[in-house]
Amino acid sequence: MKRSTFITWDQLKVGGLILIALAVLTVAVFKLGQAANLFERRYSLVAFLPNANGLREGGSVMVAGQLAGTVRSIEFLPPSADTTRHLQVTVEINEGLREQLREDSRAKLRTLGLLGDKVFDISPGTPRFPVLQPGDTVQVAESLDYEQVIMQASGAVGDMVGLTRDLRAITGGIVRGEGTMGQLLVSRSLYDELNTTLSQTSALMRRLERSEGTFGRLIDDPMLYNRLTSVTTSLDSLTRQLNSRQGTVGKLLFDDTLYTRLVAVTAQADSMIKLVSSGDGFASKLLKDQTLYDKLNKSITDLNAILEDVRKNPRKYTKGLISIF
Repeated sequence: MKRSTFITWDQLKVGGLILIALAVLTVAVFKLGQAANLFERRYSLVAFLPNANGLREGGSVMVAGQLAGTVRSIEFLPPSADTTRHLQVTVEINEGLREQLREDSRAKLRTLGLLGDKVFDISPGTPRFPVLQPGDTVQVAESLDYEQVIMQASGAVGDMVGLTRDLRAITGGIVRGEGTMGQLLVSRSLYDELNTTLSQTSALMRRLERSEGTFGRLIDDPMLYNRLTSVTTSLDSLTRQLNSRQGTVGKLLFDDTLYTRLVAVTAQADSMIKLVSSGDGFASKLLKDQTLYDKLNKSITDLNAILEDVRKNPRKYTKGLISIF
């Protein structure tokens, strides 16, 4: 039987649906390509990293936080002493952003959010530096290692747990009445002693307020203040008089005449002592001649004996001195 060459209505509906689906798919691919910049021309830049934790080929490249390209390749470099160049990362950047990337631009690895994917982020440069050309190297800045931060945070959490345990032990001891703080909370006798001390303190304060005794007068009686003010005034007047260089004390403080005279007298006394000690006169012999000293001593002794005999027998020495006419 010969097949009909006419297109049925059902066939037209199926064909129309297929065409619509193809059109929707084409528009979706185009929009996705625009969103991912798949149809834009790109150029390559190179960066050297010590490690690329979480970064993968095909990952996102951002400029100032905006999507600007993808990671084309991550390759290992030959072993070397330079620990900052273990990996060579080649990235593809949209051609329209070439003016943004210059020699002072810096790249770093960062995370989208706290636990998101790793991205290669490049900061824009400044106009005073030339633009990076295809194949140039972009400098890498030090980036924050979230794993290290998490490890440090884990240590801090452990410290907090230990601190909480210690605080729990301390508060437990206080509640049980251990130590001074515990006794303050649970001891009735200590409370009574503190209450007594406060009562005595209150009584002492009331006594001070009644202006009785030395301390009370110090608080309320201005007499001592007035006397102290008077003494201070007198001392100030005395100080001014001393500074005026009048009177004995003022002259002793400021006039060097007495000092000069004392120096002269001291010099003369020193000269006299030297003369007496080194000369041949009577004074020098009195100081150094033992024979002269012995003779003088004997003469004085004899004279004392004669005077004593005169007092005992005066007639012996006055006989014949008195005559009667």
